[in-house]
Order: sequence, then C-alpha cells, then structure tokens
Amino acid sequence: QIRLRKAEFELLQAQINPHFLYNTLDTIVWLAEAGDQKRVVSMVGNLSDFFRTSLNQGKDIISIREELAHVRSYLEIQQVRYRDILCYEINVQPELRACVLPKLTLQPLVENALYHGIKLRRGLGCILVDAAQEDDRVRITVRDDGAGMPPERLQQLRQSLDTEEQVGFGLRTVYRRLKLLYGEQCSMELESEPNAGTTVTLRLPIR
Repeated sequence: QIRLRKAEFELLQAQINPHFLYNTLDTIVWLAEAGDQKRVVSMVGNLSDFFRTSLNQGKDIISIREELAHVRSYLEIQQVRYRDILCYEINVQPELRACVLPKLTLQPLVENALYHGIKLRRGLGCILVDAAQEDDRVRITVRDDGAGMPPERLQQLRQSLDTEEQVGFGLRTVYRRLKLLYGEQCSMELESEPNAGTTVTLRLPIR
C-alpha cells in the first residue's frame, strides 16, 4: 500500500504539470483578448474537469467512463493549442463504461502520444483511444500515427517497464501502479515503427 501511494503520488506530481497549466492559462488569455468567449468558457470548463478528476477526493479507483472523460478534457484543451496538427477519437464498448481502473492510467499515455508522436511529425496527426472486451479482460489501446521510434528506443522502453531505470517515466509509473493492483493479471505492450506511430496496449481484469 505504501508503494502504491508513492507511485500514485509520483504520477500526480507529473500530472499537475505547471507548464501544462501555464500554457493552458496563456491560451485562455489570448482567446479572451480575441473576444472568443465561447471557447474561453469551453477551455475553463475542460480545465476544471481535468483537475477535478486528477484530485478526485483522494480516490484511487474510478470507472472507465470517468477516466475517458478526463482524457477527453485533456485532449479538448490541447486541441485548441494544437488545432492544426491534432485530432482524436475515443471509442469504448458501452458495457465496459462502469468497469473500474486506477485513475490517471490513460492520460499519461495520451500525453506521450501527443508530445512524442504527433508533435514530432509533419501535418495533422490523430490519437485513438479504444476500450473493448477481450475474453475476461478489458483491452485498452492508445494509438497515434505520429513519428514513432527506432527499434533500439522501443527495446529500451520495453526493458524499463520492469526496472527502476528512469526511461519513459509516464509509461513505467502507470505500469508499476497496475502491477501493484493486479499482479500478473495485467499487461502492457508497446509497438512502434519510425514514421508510422506508436501503440500502447493495456490488458486488465474486468471489475
């Protein structure tokens, strides 16, 4: 339990990123100066929802529906900033919406997809988040069609998941929290090709 709390704290510290907050507030300021009241209201609402889920009254476990709402708030904010390069799609089987998982599981993966995938390619890129049932588990996929990574980097990230090596902080911390809760019942798989994008696949028990 102590290790779980420590891992959650680390992820929360990364989540409440002062640069993300600063950039979002800066965007709200220039929208206000431009007189775009509708988008200002939308941005403030999404930012409020984002941090409400991040804190969530100290609760560790939330529904997939709540987790994906958190991801959507994040992407809506970033889509205003990166409107020329970012599109996204979120799909979830209706019967899985009430299933639970640790909060802040998916947003770090989506953030990686944006900053290490979409932003590093030229032109419009898309992030796809998909949740579907696979036997007695839920399979959650975060996929981007961004820059991808070379084989040596992919291998380094895969190896870091089960070590204390400080590589891919968001990935490793998410995986550590899942392993603490589910043990061998969960898995994380990474696939990537240069200039073709990256896919992270989680498999968790349905609860």
